[in-house]
Amino acid sequence: MGEEGSLRRRFRPTGSICYSQTCSENTHTNKINMFQSGPTSVFNTGPDSHRIPPSPVVHVRGLCDAVVEADLVEALDKFGNICYVMMMPFKRQALVEFDSVESAERCVSCGTREAVYIAEQQAFFNFSTSQRITRPTNADDPTSGNKVLLLSIQNPLYPITTDVLYTVCNPVSNVLRIVIFKRNGIQAMVEYPDLEDAQKAKLALNGADIYAGCCTLKIEYARPNRLNVVRNDNTSWDYTKPFLLHRERGKGRQRQAILGEHPSNGYGPHCPLLPLPANSRYRRSSEEVQDMISYPLLLPKTSSSSSSSASSFLGHAASSSVAMVSGLHPAKMNCGRVFNLFCLYGNVEKVKFMKSVPGTALVEMGDEYAVDRAVTHLNSIKVFGKKLNVCVSKQQAVIPSQVFELADGSSSYQDFSLTRNNRFSSAHSGRNIIQPPATVLHFYNAPPTLSQHQLQKLCTEHNVPAFTKFKVFDAKPSSKTLSGLLEFDSKTEAVEALTVLNHHQIRIPSKYLVVADQVPTCSHH
Repeated sequence: MGEEGSLRRRFRPTGSICYSQTCSENTHTNKINMFQSGPTSVFNTGPDSHRIPPSPVVHVRGLCDAVVEADLVEALDKFGNICYVMMMPFKRQALVEFDSVESAERCVSCGTREAVYIAEQQAFFNFSTSQRITRPTNADDPTSGNKVLLLSIQNPLYPITTDVLYTVCNPVSNVLRIVIFKRNGIQAMVEYPDLEDAQKAKLALNGADIYAGCCTLKIEYARPNRLNVVRNDNTSWDYTKPFLLHRERGKGRQRQAILGEHPSNGYGPHCPLLPLPANSRYRRSSEEVQDMISYPLLLPKTSSSSSSSASSFLGHAASSSVAMVSGLHPAKMNCGRVFNLFCLYGNVEKVKFMKSVPGTALVEMGDEYAVDRAVTHLNSIKVFGKKLNVCVSKQQAVIPSQVFELADGSSSYQDFSLTRNNRFSSAHSGRNIIQPPATVLHFYNAPPTLSQHQLQKLCTEHNVPAFTKFKVFDAKPSSKTLSGLLEFDSKTEAVEALTVLNHHQIRIPSKYLVVADQVPTCSHH
């Protein structure tokens, strides 16, 4: 296995479910859509595989979790010159484009006759139905690249800042500029001095995890050939112009590719990072690394005046602790139900529905990292038949103006800053587990006498889907509360039940039914 391949050792809990749809190796006509318009691959492992016309693009599957782009290039360049690689890390697959059909034929033919290993695991090969992998740059020259890389951070459970990305990318070669922008997720552009440096970084880091098991990098060449940075902060930085922000000289930041722990923000246990191996072919030697400047810690929130100047590049929104959510059901959603959904990803301070834009609300959260998590996990989910659009708002705070009555008679504005149902304020906030929506809900703080029949009746009374499986955790005889799991037929049904029943008060005034942490189905005991 290549040295650079040991950068990442992504782990998944045993038995956990991957929600990305993968393709069966025995399916003859199944296709993979790449961003709706990208390349597709057809699995043909049967006797009729010769009917698929050869293509320069080869679909590789059966990869191990630890594979990065460099592992693919190292294992397959013996078949011919490789023009482009598209990683699909969560599918454990990749698309590899050769410079000729003959090279691709050698690869597929060899994989049919004998075992071909990538990162010490046998991989499987088929021709793709596409003749070329779609690049973000849409360059006519298949061998073309760019010194600016586009990084998409998948499953970003922890904060991604310029400091984090610099520490990850700079050991390969000098990073000139970084810009982070957040729309439907977290993406960044990283500029290197020349194309060769960018190619090295793409090889070493494409498909790697910044933190173990999350914050996975998907790297492509970007469209612009130079980044414009007007301010050095946690969303943009020009390392050739340190005067853009006052800094103090220091001993320099640690010269390793990835830090040992994620920033401590009280939202969960420390998660170890995986260091770039000292003997990696892509890591610069110590004599090539210049002394660096130690920059001061930046506060999460910035003033409105400074944030406006920081968002000039690509129109990306400056970091904000306010999320905007649209697509809310006008009759079934209110401030309390928005709170029930968003409180899983951080403290919710205020919720305000917009009178001028029906079905749209502003949610002020404890900090910008909570907003990032909400965008990552709640954007595009369906609630009451409507698809939510969650993004970072340009507003820096929610102001209670133009308050009106919603369809259910409740107020369009509510302040949750003092509620005890916020879970990220107490000393036990580190126990919170950030999970994407799933088909299973974890409920707790329920009265010990609560039965399955009572819970089913509760679902019926509130017109939410009924659960299909019910499990109660064993509790001590002296326990005053009950906890367990509820499984639903679909993720959408589970989300709707959580939205309505989370923090619902039942029977005992001091007890609230908390249906909160969504867990994978494998968490059944």
